[in-house]
Amino acid sequence: MDSWQSKYNQTATSALYLHIPFCSQKCFYCDFSSWSTRQDDSRMNNYVKALKHQLDEAAQLGLLSATKTVYMGGGTPSLLGQDAVDLAQHTSAIVNPDEFSIEANPDSLSDDLLASLTTGGVTRVSLGVQSFNDNELKKLGRIHSADLAYDRVLAAKEHGYDVSVDLMCAIPEQTESSWEFSLSRFISLGVNHVSVYPLTIEDGTALAKQTQDKDTPWNTYDVQADRMQAASKTLQAAGFERYEVASYARNQKSCKHNKMYWTGESYLGLGTSAASMLTAAEYDVLAKVNTSLPNRPLNAERARLVVLDAPRKIAEGASLFSTEFDVEFLTQKEAVAEDLMLHARLMEPISPALLEESEQIFGALRLHDVFDACVRDGLLVHVDAANSRTGASYKPTEKGWLLGNELYGRLWDLRL
Repeated sequence: MDSWQSKYNQTATSALYLHIPFCSQKCFYCDFSSWSTRQDDSRMNNYVKALKHQLDEAAQLGLLSATKTVYMGGGTPSLLGQDAVDLAQHTSAIVNPDEFSIEANPDSLSDDLLASLTTGGVTRVSLGVQSFNDNELKKLGRIHSADLAYDRVLAAKEHGYDVSVDLMCAIPEQTESSWEFSLSRFISLGVNHVSVYPLTIEDGTALAKQTQDKDTPWNTYDVQADRMQAASKTLQAAGFERYEVASYARNQKSCKHNKMYWTGESYLGLGTSAASMLTAAEYDVLAKVNTSLPNRPLNAERARLVVLDAPRKIAEGASLFSTEFDVEFLTQKEAVAEDLMLHARLMEPISPALLEESEQIFGALRLHDVFDACVRDGLLVHVDAANSRTGASYKPTEKGWLLGNELYGRLWDLRL
């Protein structure tokens, strides 16, 4: 069994995230770092040039020498067209990942782009479908139709990509039957991955303004829980396994990149608002060349960074060495508590290596007191050695996922 401590001693990141902040239109519910942008806007090309330069800088520092997965997210990376291909080619020449995902919207995913992205090493396409009901799509501010979404998913599948579809529940106009229709429509596509999310009405979004002082019976906690449970039942009956609170896969097609986030691997994020999670050693390497970064406290086990540079600054040629970051340092206790909290998003039992590390850091008695309380309250289930490949452990229940904030909060409080 590998030591969990080895994750905190990494000197090169396991995953790379590239943030593309451009969209054809801002969706009504979106609070991500993205902006409506014309297809011919020169800032997109200049932004990609800057990201390629930052990739070169990260590679020179050795931060990408162990990278196994790449995820190009947004925004709408497919809106870049040929620039997305160029960025993928440049990235793959440096990293040569096992898995390379790109997010796309149906309205900007052409056959030509699908054919070209393979030359950049892209292996996986994640399509933002959200619903297979046109009226629901309009209420979300999506600009594609249900038929176009279906066609583009099939096209990506036919081009040989591993395909994932995003679906959203507890949305305006959605009913129990329309949700079941979207799920069955997805299943008929024959792809192997889906992510299912309940809509969150975020402050400051167009949807929040539309619903201000109005009842939203379609988005209550009970409706969200019912929709997520219906999805679980329908998808598992179709052969999908729920491997993470919001994700299902079959034929071993879970997203390797997303699992990096939940299993304590370090990752580098480039582009506006992109997040990184670095070990102390990785942070020190970056801090030596980026003098705006604060000195790392001696007790810091890892650092979380978020890029503060606006798209315009990046498009003007901002270097990784001059990038401004928001930085949060985590102590050893905080890092281990965070890993427990994130691991509880997964279906698989908490790994023996993480359990051993947690017992050493928090004390076995205190740790198992917390776990046992979670079991009594139905948030976790104890997995006996006879029923687990990894020995006695714990994993979340359906209730634990539905009451995620409660479960995650208890695990995070172990740091105190």
